[in-house]
This record gives sequence, C-alpha cells and structure tokens, in this order.
Amino acid sequence: MRDEPAPADTGGTQAVARALSLLSLVGRGGAQGLGLSQLAAASGLARPTARRLLLALGAARLVEQDRATRRYHLGPETYLLAGFAAERHGIVHHARDAMLRLARETGDTVLLTVPQDDHTLCLERIEGDFPVRTHALMRGDRKPAGVGAGALAILAALPEAEAAALLARVAPLVGDLMPDLRADLAMARERGHALNPGRIVAGSWGLGVAIRWPDGRPAGALSIAAVEHRMTPARQAELAALLHREAALIAARLADPDTERTTP
Repeated sequence: MRDEPAPADTGGTQAVARALSLLSLVGRGGAQGLGLSQLAAASGLARPTARRLLLALGAARLVEQDRATRRYHLGPETYLLAGFAAERHGIVHHARDAMLRLARETGDTVLLTVPQDDHTLCLERIEGDFPVRTHALMRGDRKPAGVGAGALAILAALPEAEAAALLARVAPLVGDLMPDLRADLAMARERGHALNPGRIVAGSWGLGVAIRWPDGRPAGALSIAAVEHRMTPARQAELAALLHREAALIAARLADPDTERTTP
C-alpha cells in the first residue's frame, strides 16, 4: 500500500517558517538582544505578527524577553537543544584541539567556518596571545558564500560549476566585491588555500583551508586571521602548511570519530 502525500498546510507551515526565522534572528542578536521593532523589520513581518510568534516561542522557552530592556534573547531550551545536537553535528568538538594548537603555535586568531545554504557561519573562534587582533569575524557571524578566507576556502573546494552557480546567487549580496572575489577564488584553487587580503575590513587578513568529508565535499574550513603585517608571503606559506596539517586531522576524525587524537 502506497503512502498518501500529507495534505498541504500552507498556513501552519508558513507560521512555523516565520517562527524559526525569528528564532534565528534572536540568536544572532548576541548578548545585547534585539527589540521587537528590530526583529519585525529584519524578518519583514508586521509587529503584531512578530510579537505573536515571539510569545509562542517564549512559551516554549526558546526565547525570553529581558524585563528591563524589553529585548529578546535565546531561551534556556535552546541551550539544551544545542547540547543534544553537539554529538551529531560535532565539528566543533572534533576541531577544538586543532584550533587550540594553531592559536598556541601562531599567536593569531583561529576560526572554524561551515557552509549554511548560500552563506557560511562562523561556529568557533579561538584567539592566540598576540596582543593585536582582528575582529572582522566573530563567532555566530553569517556571511555570503565566498566572503572571508574560510568561506572562500569552502567555495574553492566545490566543483567549479557548483561554485559558479553559488556565486551567481549571492552576487546581489556581494556587490562590488564580486570581481575581487572571483580572482581570489581562482587563486585559491591554484594554491590549495584561500587568502583574504583585507577585502572586507582594511588591514584584516585571513588565510583558510577547507576541511573535507570522506567524499571530498567541504565540511567547513579552518582559517587564521591576523593584521596585515603578520601576513607576509613567507609567513603565509608557513600558516598554510599548519592549516593543512590540522584540517587533515579533523577530516580523519570526521571520517572515523574513534580515531585517536593526535598531538603534533
């Protein structure tokens, strides 16, 4: 007996999609939180609709409203859900040792980025002990595909046709940066690592290497961010070698989580 398709539920599905969009926006509001007007504007929803959905999310303990500021923050249930998801989507778990080693050896900021639809998301940031740091990318930041060293490394790890289609989709978000991005992408494919020579924030450079699943698809990217004078050509080569070493170790753990951790 064949299963019949589920009946369409346009209204309910739309409400769920809107609520999840608001939840994502609240999460990206950071420690300061976001007000109702900001959330309504960012989501494109009318204020009464946004408020009704936020009340529903609050009842589920997924969001909460600060009594003093009236701003919305993630609720305690999201913390629990994140913990449950960590074992399945645990690239941060597998990458943490590598990131700590890189931060210790280089003194610079180490970032872990993963693909997310037509964007990339910074999952983790670990800072080294060099006193001058770049803050162009923070944990939780979401950027269009190809924007930043880690994002560019992920893009370069895709088949050329797929990468070209992805660039075409994000072109309206990238704007005048597109010609430079295409040139940087070609260079990343040639070199095997991506370089962001201060494209987004002047003086803030980054170098990234893709982390691959066993089938070769990019699972994410490790990148090192530093101020421009710490990214000389000679040091770029040193950093790229370190990133390749650690990306390979993370890829091995993703392929076989039982792989023993290695401390180079």
